[in-house]
Amino acid sequence: MLFNSYPFIFVFLPITVLVYFMLNRLRYGLAAKCWLALSSLFFYSWWNISYLPLLLGSIAFNYAVGRLLQARQAHSLDQTASRRGAKGILIAGISGNVLLLIYYKYADFFIVNIGAATGWEVPLLNLVLPLGISFFTFTQIAYLVDAYKGKAREYNLINYVLFVTFYPHLIAGPILHHGEMMPQFDRVRGKLWDWGNAANGIFIFCIGLFKKVVIADTLAVYANTGFDTASGFVDSWVAALSYTFQLYFDFSGYTDMAIGAALLFNIRLPQNFNSPYKAVNIQDFWRRWHMTLSRFLRDYIYIPLGGNRRGEAIMLRNLVLTFLIGGLWHGAGWTFLFWGLLHGVGQVIQRLWGKLGITMPRVLAWAITFVFITVTWVFFRAESWADAMRLMKGMSGLSGIHLNLDTALLEPVAIMILIAPIVFFCRNSSELSISFRPNFRQAVVCAVLFVISLMYITRISEFLYFNF
Repeated sequence: MLFNSYPFIFVFLPITVLVYFMLNRLRYGLAAKCWLALSSLFFYSWWNISYLPLLLGSIAFNYAVGRLLQARQAHSLDQTASRRGAKGILIAGISGNVLLLIYYKYADFFIVNIGAATGWEVPLLNLVLPLGISFFTFTQIAYLVDAYKGKAREYNLINYVLFVTFYPHLIAGPILHHGEMMPQFDRVRGKLWDWGNAANGIFIFCIGLFKKVVIADTLAVYANTGFDTASGFVDSWVAALSYTFQLYFDFSGYTDMAIGAALLFNIRLPQNFNSPYKAVNIQDFWRRWHMTLSRFLRDYIYIPLGGNRRGEAIMLRNLVLTFLIGGLWHGAGWTFLFWGLLHGVGQVIQRLWGKLGITMPRVLAWAITFVFITVTWVFFRAESWADAMRLMKGMSGLSGIHLNLDTALLEPVAIMILIAPIVFFCRNSSELSISFRPNFRQAVVCAVLFVISLMYITRISEFLYFNF
């Protein structure tokens, strides 16, 4: 089930909210949690019920590992032996999650490349990537690490299932921590209907819906066509910029809808976007783009690798390795790996530049950063290395620079000119949510965005991050 579909908007979302608060009002708190957990499993199964056992198996495995970690720390008198035993359990738990990801996301990638290197003909598994596997796996890896550190404890199975499956974040994030989620479900005030949170949630949800179905899906047409056929200077840049804006409005639109839907339950999901295309350097970009993934990569990969504690050279190596892993997390392909490498190298260059003590004009720093991000998105989006090289050749002018604008490109150029001020200068959804006060003007804006969005829902389209 998709956020941008009539069944979700008019049936599933209102029914789950209504029944949840009705059960809480009758003081059936456990039943309310069960309802929300079962509703979330139904939400997941709507897409493809065959992967429900995989999700449930992952939950059972990680819940059991979490309980073992808690038991080891609670009952052992020998703290050194306890720590050593808990670390072994943690390594086994993380390994199980990583192996699951490797099997479903990378098995065919490894088979193809091993075959190419050795000449062996091994049949592909042709596995279909289970929906949301990267997100619910990363969420649970974070839980296991937090449980090992004593930062998370969960003895109630229903609570754990709800933590993992809460449907606003289940499919494409944000990536959550147990400590920032579950206390919210246990607050007494959170179990009562809140008109302020509801109005705020509907407002943010409508902004996200508009971003997705009106802006992102419109730009998708030009991005898809461009990445399939573009080879000249102008059409290659139009294709790259169309995708740059499409990805932003698609993924931030999903996050807005997730945050908005969660607010209806009085649950505040963490911010995931903070105007990333306003960034003035690559480090600033990753503080603003997919912020919960950046937090995960920092806390559970970069710091365990040693972070910046072992000298400058090791720190720079850790940066590159972290972004290589981040690139591979997004997809099984050399283009994703190269995209991660580019961002890792970009971080290194920025660090070295900072040591020179040369201050760059802010506008120039922003322009370089935005162009760099746009170029790297080409490798992120391209179906193959050949497609990426075709666009890069066109964007660099190696195919010849012809500035005559094809009439077919006038529409995407006009759209991007219209939306550019929104991206670069306007307040983002999180800022609007913080300052939100229910009033007539807000209601009119919300209604207009919602009605226009409904007019554009003629073909239900997936969110781009469903592929990751």
